[in-house]
Amino acid sequence: MRLVRLLLTPVVLLATAIAADTSFRYQNPVRAGDFPDPSVIRVGDEYWASATSSEWAPHFPLLRSRDLVNWELTGYVFSTPPSWAKSNFWAPEIAQDRGKFFIYYVAREIASNRLAVAVATADHPGGPYTDHGPLVAQEAGSIDAQPFTDAEGVRWLLWKEDGNSKKIPTIIWLQRLRDDGLALVGERREILRNDKPWEGAVVEGPFVLRRGDTYYLFYSGAACCGKNCDYALGVARAKSMTGPWEKAPTNPILAGNAAWRCPGHGSIVTDPDGRTWLLYHAYAQKGFVATGREMLLDEVVFGADGWPTINSGKGASTRAVPPKAATAQADSTLIRDDFSRDGNLGAGWQWLIGRKPDARIAGGVLSLKASDTVRSITVPTFVSETAIDPKRLAAGASAGLVIYGDRANHIALLTDGTTAQVWSEQRSNRTKVAEAPLATVAPIRLRIACIDGNRFRFAIQGEGGAWKEIAGETDGSFLPPWDRGVRSGLGVRGAAEATASFDYFTATPGDEKFLSR
Repeated sequence: MRLVRLLLTPVVLLATAIAADTSFRYQNPVRAGDFPDPSVIRVGDEYWASATSSEWAPHFPLLRSRDLVNWELTGYVFSTPPSWAKSNFWAPEIAQDRGKFFIYYVAREIASNRLAVAVATADHPGGPYTDHGPLVAQEAGSIDAQPFTDAEGVRWLLWKEDGNSKKIPTIIWLQRLRDDGLALVGERREILRNDKPWEGAVVEGPFVLRRGDTYYLFYSGAACCGKNCDYALGVARAKSMTGPWEKAPTNPILAGNAAWRCPGHGSIVTDPDGRTWLLYHAYAQKGFVATGREMLLDEVVFGADGWPTINSGKGASTRAVPPKAATAQADSTLIRDDFSRDGNLGAGWQWLIGRKPDARIAGGVLSLKASDTVRSITVPTFVSETAIDPKRLAAGASAGLVIYGDRANHIALLTDGTTAQVWSEQRSNRTKVAEAPLATVAPIRLRIACIDGNRFRFAIQGEGGAWKEIAGETDGSFLPPWDRGVRSGLGVRGAAEATASFDYFTATPGDEKFLSR
C-alpha cells in the first residue's frame, strides 16, 4: 500500500504564510534556494523573472509573481541546450519590446570554447522560446548582457567582457542592437571598467534605468561566488548612454551585512504605484555557502542629490515594507513531491547537463532509470526522505537519496533491497563510507539529515518503524562548487536499464534531532 505522506513528515511544518495586515513585512529571500543573477520585468499585472542555471538542466528557470514577494516556478527557457552551446548557462536577462519577449543569456560555445552572449525570443514571457544563437563572443569571453532602449528610441546592448578571467581589465561595452533585437550593429564603445579599489578585478551585471533626463547604470564588483566572495553593488550615472559615466561617491551602495553576504547582480522594475525595486541575489550568512545565491528584493530610493540608496545603505534587508499589492508571503523552504500527477517530473527538478533522467510518474509513483534528479536546497539544515518498495527495485540496482555539489562531488544513501550503503564521491573518487543490513520491511524508508549545509547523517527505518542511524556524521564541505549551491534528490545506480520506484520525496527544514522521529 502506498504511504500516506502526511503521516510521514518528520518535523512540524513551518508556518506557510505570514498574516497579511497593515504591519505586514515581507521577508528575504523572496525565493529560497539557488537562483543567481535574477532578472525581472512587469507585464500587465504580473511580474516575470529568470535566473542562472549554470551546469544544471533544464536551463534558465521562469518564475511568475503578482506582487514581487511570492514567486511560482512555471518552467524553463530551454528544456535542452541550444545546439551551439555546451555549458555555463548564466545570467539570463528577460526583456520585452513591442509585444515580443527576449532572453539575452550566456553560454559557452562548443566550437570556440568561448563564453558568448546569445538571444532567444517568445510571444509570451512564459515561452516557448526560440533560440537565435550568439550575438558576441570575444576572446576573453562575453557575459552579462542587458538590452536597453534610450529616450531617442535607440536600442542598445550592454555586456561585460570577461577580462578578469584573463587577468586583464574588465570592461562593460555598449553597442547598438538591430531593430529586431537579434544582432549587433555599428561600433562598440567602452563605458565602464574596474578602476576603484572596492571593484577588485570585476565590474559586471550591468542594468540601466532612466529617470527623467538621467541614466543610472547599476553594476556589481569584486568576487561573485564561493567561500572567498566579496561581491557588492555600485551605481554610475550619465546624461547619455555613451557617457561619460560618473560613479557614485558612496559606492558600493549595497554590500554584505550580518544576515546576507555578497549581494549583487540584479535587475530593476517599477511597480504600478511608482516604487522602484531591485531583484538580486545574495548568500545567507547562516549556512554559507550551501544554499547558493538566493533571490532577494529591496526598494531603490532616490535622494535629493539624485543618487539611489538601498535599505539606507545597511545592506540587504531581512524584512521590509512590500509593494502595495503584496499578499501573505508563502513559505518557499519546504520541498515536497508525492508524485500525484502522472507524466514527467514537475518544475523544480533538475539534472546534470547531458544526463536527462528517464523518469515517469504514474499511479502516485516515480519510476527512475539509472540516473539522478535533484532539487536546490532551501535551508542549510534539513531532512531529506524517500521510500522505495524493494519489490519494484530491479535486480542489480541500488536506489535512494543523493546530495550533489556537481558531477564529481556527491554523497548518497542507497539500498539494494537487502543492505543500505553510504557513499561519498570527491573529485570523482568514490568511497563506501558505511553499510548496514536491512530488516524485512517494505517499503524501505531512507533519510539524510543535513546540518549547517556541510555535515550529513543517515538513517534507515528498521523493524517496528524505528529509525536506525548508520555511518555517523560525514563531512560534506567539499560539495558546493564556487558558483552553485547544494542539491538534494533521488538516484538510481546500476546497469543502464536499472530501474527503481519512489513513493515520495521531501526536504523538510529542521535539525538533526528530527532524523529519528
